[in-house]
Amino acid sequence: MRPLPQPAREALALAPVLHALGDPVRLELVRRAWAHPESTCSALADGMDVPLSTLSNHWRILREAGLISMAVDGRHRRVRPRDGDLDDRFPGLLEPILRLGAAEAQDHGFR
Repeated sequence: MRPLPQPAREALALAPVLHALGDPVRLELVRRAWAHPESTCSALADGMDVPLSTLSNHWRILREAGLISMAVDGRHRRVRPRDGDLDDRFPGLLEPILRLGAAEAQDHGFR
C-alpha cells in the first residue's frame, strides 16, 4: 500500500481540524472511519447521497487536516483514523464531537 501525503503529528493544527469537522458530510465520514478503521473510501461512503467528485474532495480535506490517513491499495483507498495523533495533539477533542455527530447523522439522512 502506498500512503498519500498527510501532515506530520507535530504539524497538526486545530483550525484545519475544526474546519474539516464543520461539514456534516465530513463529520459523518470521520465518524464512520472511527467505527470501521481500515475500510475503503467507498465502503465508508455507502448510503450517502453525495457525488463521487464531492466525496473525493471531502476525503482530501480530511486527510490534509490530519484526521485520517489514506493509502492506495490496488484500486481502493484504505482509510485509517489518526486517533492517536489527534489525541496526542488535542486530548479529548474528538470524542464529544463524534458522539454529537452520531446524534445529528439521522437529521442529515445518514444511516
